[in-house]
Amino acid sequence: MDSAFTATNLAAISWSAGKDSCLALLRAREAGLDVRSFLTMLDPGGLSKSHALPRDLIAAQVHALGGQWWPAEAGPGEYAQVFAAQLRTLRDAGHRHLVFGDIDLQAHRDWLEPACAVAGLQAVFPLWGLARGAVAAEVFARGIRAQLVCVDTRWLDDSFCGAEYDAALLARLPAGVCPAGEGGEFHSFVWDAPGFAAPLRVRRGPLRRMASTPPLSPTMLVLQTPRLTATAPSGTGGRPA
Repeated sequence: MDSAFTATNLAAISWSAGKDSCLALLRAREAGLDVRSFLTMLDPGGLSKSHALPRDLIAAQVHALGGQWWPAEAGPGEYAQVFAAQLRTLRDAGHRHLVFGDIDLQAHRDWLEPACAVAGLQAVFPLWGLARGAVAAEVFARGIRAQLVCVDTRWLDDSFCGAEYDAALLARLPAGVCPAGEGGEFHSFVWDAPGFAAPLRVRRGPLRRMASTPPLSPTMLVLQTPRLTATAPSGTGGRPA
C-alpha cells in the first residue's frame, strides 16, 4: 500500500469485477479502508467497459460482497466527463478515497490521481509495484476464484476464454503473456472470494467475437459471458460449468 490515509476512511473502489479489483479490495479493507461503494463504468448498452459484462452479473457480485453498486453509463467521448461527475458524487456522499487495482501502468495512474484530486478524493493503489507473478500467486493463495471472460486473439486462442484462472492456466500461457493479464491479454470475472456471502452460481455462456474499440489497440476479442443460474451445477459448489 503506497498511500497514507486521512482520518476519514470511507472509500469506494473502481470495480471491473475481475481478480485484480478483488485483490485490491481485500488489501484495502485489511489496511483499514471502509470500502462500501463499487463504481463501474458501462457502455450505453449496459455492458461494463473493461470486461463487457452485463449489469446483473456485477450487481450480484457486489451484493455478495455486501457493497453498494454505482453503475455509470458513458457514451463515445463521454468517459472522462462522466467519470469526473461520479467522483464528485462519491465525494459529496462522504467518500474520501477511491481504490484501484492497477499494478504498474504508469500512464493510467498519471491520469487517475489528478482526476481524483480534482474531485477531492485520494487515489489508492494497493497492488502498485508488485511483481505481476506475485499478484497472480496472491490471487490463488487468498482463494479468489475467477474465470477468463475475454481474451485478445493477438495473444490467446478461444480455448482460454471461459477457463478458470488458476496455476494450470498460467502454466499453459504462451511465452510473453503476462500472468496477471496487465497488458490486456485477458480479463476475468470473480465468482467467489473471501468476503462473498456465498459463491455466485453461474454457468458458461456461448463464445462470441467482437472487434475492439478505442482506446484499445485494433484487435479481435473473444468473449464468454457467465450466466447466473438459480441452481449450482451438481458437485461444483457454484463454480462455472
